[in-house]
Amino acid sequence: MSQFFSIHPEHPQPRLIKQAAEIIRDGGLVALPTDSAYAMVGHLGDAGLLDRIRSIRGVDERHHFTLLCRDLSEIATYARVDNAQYRLLKATTPGSYTFILEGTRELPRRVLHPKRKTIGLRIPDHVLVQALLEELDQPLLTSTLILPGDSAPLADAQEIRDRLEKHLELVIDAGPCGSEMTTMINLSSGVPELMRAGRGALEPFGFD
Repeated sequence: MSQFFSIHPEHPQPRLIKQAAEIIRDGGLVALPTDSAYAMVGHLGDAGLLDRIRSIRGVDERHHFTLLCRDLSEIATYARVDNAQYRLLKATTPGSYTFILEGTRELPRRVLHPKRKTIGLRIPDHVLVQALLEELDQPLLTSTLILPGDSAPLADAQEIRDRLEKHLELVIDAGPCGSEMTTMINLSSGVPELMRAGRGALEPFGFD
């Protein structure tokens, strides 16, 4: 049975942030709100985590996983970023965007797209997530919490607990976050390519 934390959305309780970080370090899979929708997060180095997320999501090995990062310097550690890409990232982060970039050797091969060697990266504009990333001192592996057959991500913490309590170690409630996914931009080919229109505005990338 999953644990359930109610955390203040603007002033996260340090005690609960530390407890959540320990659950993640111990291999736990956690559902938490972000600046776009609820997501499942876990430790980047946990080899079994990918299979657990794929099973819950109903996706295969071609599914793009994402790293939640604290800042641009952390993104640059795990992805190849040229000057033009860096300017776009700087202008649009933190925010509700997921960027597809070529991964670096700092990443385990298992988290990269098997053919393209790419990964999603984002810097969330959410106090709770940033507090957890700061406590962990490393990125989180993540995937949007949308279940097979559903048309939108889950948005209610109690519903997540009811439907997934046997599959998650922790559900965090920090108030409503909506159910609109991030805008996804592929930057790996040099020219920005819109892969999914979502909560993030399209204007910074020249899309109509």
